[in-house]
Amino acid sequence: MIFQTKRLTVRKLSMADLDLFHKMQNDQAVMRYIGGKTYSLEENKTDLKNILKFYKNPKNDFWVWAITFTETKEFLGTIALVKNEKEEYEIGYRLLKDYWKRGLGKEVTNGLIKYAFEVKKIKEIVAYVDKNNVTSVRILDSTFNFIKEFYNEQDNCIDRYYKLSN
Repeated sequence: MIFQTKRLTVRKLSMADLDLFHKMQNDQAVMRYIGGKTYSLEENKTDLKNILKFYKNPKNDFWVWAITFTETKEFLGTIALVKNEKEEYEIGYRLLKDYWKRGLGKEVTNGLIKYAFEVKKIKEIVAYVDKNNVTSVRILDSTFNFIKEFYNEQDNCIDRYYKLSN
């Protein structure tokens, strides 16, 4: 276990998560604001294997974990804390569509913020979100400091940029 919230447990991913990981990564609605591309089972299998390799590196700065319900252990999605190309610690999450609109995104985001600051001792975390992703914008607006909007050429959208300092 990495951390827990009221309803959720965040843990390392495993190959046993492949079916639901693939269901999430192959869902157009889930991937809509993350570049819009869905991935095949083979691509997701490779991606999951690569994520698992990062767990073995003690100096890892690329963490992607599974989000599960604490009681049922049911896989709901993933949450990430990664050092991006700008050397910022960036957070992000994805939930299977079946679990949207239940307050889980806000709950797991708040848990990750606490974990990043208290356990990892990170001084500042950032988040980027497509401004049309209104649910994630609402979560970030309530928790982070909004910095600016800018055109994201790679994803062809307007992103909002947020920071939060410990």
